Amino acid sequence: MLFQKYMETKTCWVLTLGIPGMDNQSLGVAEALGMKVVKKFIQPRAPWKHLPAQLWPAPLRLLGAQSDPLHPPWPDVVIGTGRLTTAVAAAIRKASGGKTFTVKIQDPKMAHDAFDLIVTPRHDRCVGANVLHTHGGLHAITQQRLADAKQKFAPLLAHLPRPLVAVMMGGTNKCYNVDAAVAHALADKFITLSKNYGAGIVVTPSRRTGAEVETVMRQRLAEIPSLVWDGAGDNPYLGFLALADYIVVTADSVNMVSEACFTGKPVYVAELAGGSAKFRRFHKTMNEAGMTRPFTGELQQWTYPPLNETEMVAAEIKRRMALMHKAFVAP
Repeated sequence: MLFQKYMETKTCWVLTLGIPGMDNQSLGVAEALGMKVVKKFIQPRAPWKHLPAQLWPAPLRLLGAQSDPLHPPWPDVVIGTGRLTTAVAAAIRKASGGKTFTVKIQDPKMAHDAFDLIVTPRHDRCVGANVLHTHGGLHAITQQRLADAKQKFAPLLAHLPRPLVAVMMGGTNKCYNVDAAVAHALADKFITLSKNYGAGIVVTPSRRTGAEVETVMRQRLAEIPSLVWDGAGDNPYLGFLALADYIVVTADSVNMVSEACFTGKPVYVAELAGGSAKFRRFHKTMNEAGMTRPFTGELQQWTYPPLNETEMVAAEIKRRMALMHKAFVAP
């Protein structure tokens, strides 16, 4: 209790890049720490942003004009996710004389001793004394946020039958291709679900889904009880997670699969052509842990402890900080 009170007096900088999938990982951990959270937007300049972090000669001076100022007093904790935060996070730790507890989320691809804690998914195969492994990606979803979203979006879905199947639709990336043919194949399975199980289908596209894929899904699912979010108004993503009985996530997103598994509900992964060794290791890990199953067009019930790794990471940060401040360690 004494140490938690101590933490509430401290400040945590979150290095943000304007990329929600990355920023939310850092923000989720920062909020779980219970500190005062300060977002610091950074915009690394060329050519440095294209080079490995260890080649940046003066990271704190290589930021664009749109970046937030980074200067003393240095924070008690700094957290950054992704390649472009690596050099900056390490530079802040060095500038603070090692007083800023520095957390790097994702493999930094540089010397581990530049950070106090490195948090990476197991499928990254990053190992070291200060490396903490997770099953998947971190996030800022909490039970309270799900409860709030459930209440807010319940009227929107009240007309749909149960069971309710939420589809978290990703899109094309460097490993997978999501096109009209993929959309048609998925739509066939969702239509079958509706006919065989009386299911209602709700779909939330992502920024990567694309207009062509959205159009196919909207046109094909019009013949069954369904709702495909059209992008208007507040994003119902959390509401769909909270209200669903089953969740289907396309295989292209580690973050969306991880967020879906936070609910403890049956999570199906819709396989896609392509992939990579890392993605295959990730999906194998989640499947073997009993959290996900391949989507075949059928529905089954199973349970597992909700995946709450953001809290786990925050607890480990607190533990390590407590060891640095032995006055707060119980005898």
